[in-house]
Amino acid sequence: MDRRNAIKYIGLGLSAAATGNLSLPGFSRDNSGKHNTSDFKITKIRYYDAPDYHKPLFNQARGIVEVYTDRGIIGIGEGGARDTIEQCAGMLIGEDPFRIEHLWQYLYRGMFYPPGREKLHALGAIEMALWDIKGKVLDVPVYDLLGGATREYVECYATGFSPSDAETEEQRARDCIDAGFRAYRIGPAGGSRTGPTGGSGNGFDFYENANKTIEHCRRIAEAMGGEGNWAIDLHTRFDLTEAIHICEAIEDLEPYFVEDIVRSENTEVYQQVRQMTTVPVAVGEQFGDRWDINELIEDHLLDYSRVTLPNTGGISELKKIAAICETHYVGMIPHFTGPLSTAALVHVLGSSSPARCMVELAGGVAENPDYFNDDMIRFKDGKLWLNSSPGLGVEFDAEHATFVTEIAERTEYPHPYLQSPDGAIHNW
Repeated sequence: MDRRNAIKYIGLGLSAAATGNLSLPGFSRDNSGKHNTSDFKITKIRYYDAPDYHKPLFNQARGIVEVYTDRGIIGIGEGGARDTIEQCAGMLIGEDPFRIEHLWQYLYRGMFYPPGREKLHALGAIEMALWDIKGKVLDVPVYDLLGGATREYVECYATGFSPSDAETEEQRARDCIDAGFRAYRIGPAGGSRTGPTGGSGNGFDFYENANKTIEHCRRIAEAMGGEGNWAIDLHTRFDLTEAIHICEAIEDLEPYFVEDIVRSENTEVYQQVRQMTTVPVAVGEQFGDRWDINELIEDHLLDYSRVTLPNTGGISELKKIAAICETHYVGMIPHFTGPLSTAALVHVLGSSSPARCMVELAGGVAENPDYFNDDMIRFKDGKLWLNSSPGLGVEFDAEHATFVTEIAERTEYPHPYLQSPDGAIHNW
């Protein structure tokens, strides 16, 4: 069944819903009355490499996932690596794609060991595709399934601004704001993309690069005229001493946020950071699910969460984190990942209620690879606008990607797991 026929069948059942019979064509209630299920089943999952993308980071992978159903509806997701996708996919063959939260719990807990951040990336890619299926079948955008639109667009900030041909970064930053972006983000001094050195001499000089970073911030802030329209990512590059030195020196320059002030492994260090500086703190790019960041939010140790898709494990998980952020008055400024993940972020943030939401666009442009449709991302005037097309608004042309693997058989080695009397999943 294609999407048009699925929509027609659902439409035929709406009058039944109005009379109290909630059984729609394509959906059924089992004889026990325990739960509603759809008649859809997952039949196979395919994984593709994104062409011309060679970044060797599992947590920024851009593989494309297709989740096929027996009704002809295909959901598209983004992220994961071959091994992690194959393990997750083997657990889903024959399952009902509409039971998104149930399947998330099964994938998260069904192999006994909680998934690491690399496996979460794969889980998030597949879960993204399940939301795409549900939206396509019901002929509604994903943001409507998440509660409906709470804003017309999501503001953006740019890391670099490639549309500008200005010779100085100060002018590029001004061009970025003139183009409608909320903020322009810079990085610290001393980076090297080709080797282990940075700064002068034979290594990274913390003191030298801390002072260079402070001077860079002063030039940018002066060029931008204040008003919180610039930010900086310290990239976990400095030790605590130099990081706090930078933060104290730029407090009066009023950055929108200072990101990744110190390394992320020991989150309790932000109790010290909070007491030592007043700059707005952004953390979370390197994190995964809600348990990585909930205490930082609940203890008010950060001002902005940077967790993103698919790294959190999916749309549902990011929506839960959004609720925690709103509860504790923390903003959300997710890190950029791939183009489909950017589109999915708009659905989540566009249906959530933290007062401050922004999406990062690397280079100040919305990526538009030829394996996705041109109008998947609605970008205009420095903002990402909600896409009202069904599902995530994505169409995938597999001919422009590199096929890697197909999983069509359920795993032969499932790990045991438990269910409570009401059917909820429990750890084994």
